[in-house]
Amino acid sequence: MALSATASDAAVPAPAVAVRDALRQATSHLHAAVDAGMPLSGPAPSLADYHAHLCLLRDWVRLLQALPGMAERLAAERAALNADIEACERLRGATSPAWAPAAAAAVPLAGSPAQHAARAWGVAYVVEGSRLGGQVLYRRLAAPLAPHPLRYLQGAGAQTGARWRAFLDELRAALDTPARVQAACEGAVWAFERLLQLSRHAAAPGERAA
Repeated sequence: MALSATASDAAVPAPAVAVRDALRQATSHLHAAVDAGMPLSGPAPSLADYHAHLCLLRDWVRLLQALPGMAERLAAERAALNADIEACERLRGATSPAWAPAAAAAVPLAGSPAQHAARAWGVAYVVEGSRLGGQVLYRRLAAPLAPHPLRYLQGAGAQTGARWRAFLDELRAALDTPARVQAACEGAVWAFERLLQLSRHAAAPGERAA
């Protein structure tokens, strides 16, 4: 799907079925790179890897909150990450030093309020998708990492799928023109690039705590 759009597109509805496909197409290469570089991507992740995963997501969410329209929306996400980080640190009996994600400083995205609003939907698509993926990780890691409850990966539990479907309905309703779809793709790419930069920074020698 062509993602170029102009102001004249404002009155041309975007097909509902095309919205998710456009976001997938724009981010698939970044999604694969992120998945391969996350702390839990190895064959036998440890509790230390889970802790590193949570800290990485916490710093990512902090960066995403700099995008207009995302601070309040991601407040609960950040709180959930912090709570599970604390639980993990209590179980491990140790804390990891914080590191400054200077290499992934938030790159401002210029644009109109309408563009910012559409980009925020793209960012939300990445975040909500990550929670859906968390369910897969939970099923794989619940037994090996017991007794940690892995609450963050549990997401909304049995309601996670329904939450995702409801989000997609909202997404399609909000991104009802090609111009808005394009802006959402820009926001989704921006979000994935921040996470990829953070994961590379964390994996650099001396950056991740043992």
